[in-house]
Amino acid sequence: MFSHITLGTNDVAEAKRFYDAALGALGVPPGEIDVQGRVVYMHNGGRLVVRTPLDGEAAHGANGGTLGFLAASPAEVDGWHEAGLAAGGTAIEDPPGERHPPDGRVLYLAYLRDPAGNKLCGFHRIK
Repeated sequence: MFSHITLGTNDVAEAKRFYDAALGALGVPPGEIDVQGRVVYMHNGGRLVVRTPLDGEAAHGANGGTLGFLAASPAEVDGWHEAGLAAGGTAIEDPPGERHPPDGRVLYLAYLRDPAGNKLCGFHRIK
């Protein structure tokens, strides 16, 4: 459904350090800084762009917004979470673990905020 997602940051170098570590734990290659000064990640047909806002205002996390990253296993979610914390992310919500929504699915989730405050989720569907 999506061609790409763009997140704001006030510090592209800091964002690159964070996303290289967190996404690297999911098998995503390091981001490339393009001619516009954005850091771009491409993996399995998806594209994430992290940049300073075009309007010149400060970047801030979207209130109510979450960007989820698909993981191959609960262990990969844990690795994503640990790498993100070590690279400047902040743990939020419940600790990594299983969630049992009322529809019968079993999910393994972990949540972080990146250094700019964007809310992120490491996601693996168990059932």
